Amino acid sequence: MNIMAVGLNYRTAPVEIRERFSLSPSDLSESINLLAQEKAIRERVIISTCNRTEVYAVVDHPSDGKRSIQSFLEYISGVRVEDFSPYIYTYVDQDAVRHLFRVACGLDSMILGETQILGQVRDSFLFAQQNGYTGAIFNNLFKRAVTVAKRAHTETDIGKNAVSVSYAAVELAKKIFEELTNKTVLIIGAGKMSELTVKHLHSAGARRVLVVNRTLERAKELAIKFRGEAFDMGHLGLALKQADIVISSTGSDHYIVTKPMLTEIMRLRRGRALFLIDIAVPRDLDPEINKLTNVYLYDIDDLEGVIAVNLQERAKEAEKIGYIIGEEMASFKQWLNTQAVIPLIAALRDKGEQIQRSVMKSLVNKLPDLSERDKWVLEKHTKLIVNQLLHEPIQHVKELALETNSELYLEAFARIFGLQPIQEEEPSFAHNDENATALFAGREEAATKVVSETKVTNLSLRKEASRWQQGAASCSMMR
Repeated sequence: MNIMAVGLNYRTAPVEIRERFSLSPSDLSESINLLAQEKAIRERVIISTCNRTEVYAVVDHPSDGKRSIQSFLEYISGVRVEDFSPYIYTYVDQDAVRHLFRVACGLDSMILGETQILGQVRDSFLFAQQNGYTGAIFNNLFKRAVTVAKRAHTETDIGKNAVSVSYAAVELAKKIFEELTNKTVLIIGAGKMSELTVKHLHSAGARRVLVVNRTLERAKELAIKFRGEAFDMGHLGLALKQADIVISSTGSDHYIVTKPMLTEIMRLRRGRALFLIDIAVPRDLDPEINKLTNVYLYDIDDLEGVIAVNLQERAKEAEKIGYIIGEEMASFKQWLNTQAVIPLIAALRDKGEQIQRSVMKSLVNKLPDLSERDKWVLEKHTKLIVNQLLHEPIQHVKELALETNSELYLEAFARIFGLQPIQEEEPSFAHNDENATALFAGREEAATKVVSETKVTNLSLRKEASRWQQGAASCSMMR
């Protein structure tokens, strides 16, 4: 089994390519059902946002899995494989796990450390899980991805430094006022950036919103969104007198607020602090007003400077998250390796039980006068012999699962003991996670108790096999 991630994002493909692969929520159900028809893919999750479309899959063979996923992407996009191949990336096994963890943590996002992607990853997984498109591997992996992201945002400060204009404005406002509760925000102009900025200020506690615009109707439309008050430009002075925070973006070719104008207003305000953010190009607010007492003016370049510093801080925190990802990757790999040994343990136990039943049948046939108690004693002790013989081989095969070349060791173990691993059937698409998990009931708990520090060689493995086979032969002689 291999884990794969195949996709494209804002780094590898321009928007005109990405939009061809984007899936709306209504498209996702049909698309993932189509992907489920690919026999090379055992589990699947699709993550589709404005910045990325990625297919995560558990496959039998990477080459077959990649071909199936490419065919799927060709179908949903209408773009030929040879045309989109330059834009896609492919990760396999540990690289795929690392990529998923980085995506969930926001380390692969356009805005470093953003948290929206975590919700998108979680929702994509839950949709796939609830509709039966995942199994034991992805149920474990994606839950770990959510855990990794939560650790990243609680154990580091990656989310504490604003890296957008609107959030930077809130950060600066807090430095001036400390507390934004009950502050009044004035929007001059009705642009999208101004609206977004006041939205964040409102969420941070600023409760009253005033909107001034050349067109009063447009001012009213925006004011309604915040239960605010609308004014035309003729009442700008009145609004400035009431405001604590001003955000201006009008597209005017001259200053909307001048130093003489604001000097008079500050006199009427009796020196109460005024925080102004000019995000217009060309500027709306006269830079000279910054010389007035208790007036704090910032333009778009000031905000970009704050963002640049904060990005540097986030980059430092991203290095810490790298260690968290490394820890969780190691833990997942250990868990994954133990899954490979579950069918072997089941097969070994099954073989031991078959021998025990065969011996008991032979004894009962050859000793017809045995009482029920005699049969019970023989049953108990033959089972005890088998269990004791199986104990050490089972412990060692668990340890083998953690070796560097675990696949080779487990194959040798199976051949020495003459085992055919009991294969678990993949759950049908109509089944949920409980059905998938039930396949491993009773076996996973035993197989995951691993002694991680013990090194097992082929020689010790062969000794255990010989010891087990001798015991089995002894049982056969009792027939």
